[in-house]
Amino acid sequence: MSGQRYNRYEKARILGARALQVSYGAPVLIDTDQTEPILVAAEEYDAGALPFTVRRES
Repeated sequence: MSGQRYNRYEKARILGARALQVSYGAPVLIDTDQTEPILVAAEEYDAGALPFTVRRES
């Protein structure tokens, strides 16, 4: 996550987008025993392995 803090809406959007990618066959970025895409996405998020960025308008 490179030091950036996400609010709950940003986190939900990131997890949802990543879960959709995993459900369509995207490679999993970490070693996990999870099979549900949303749980895989959550573990990847917690591990800081997701390459998502959030651009905020000021």
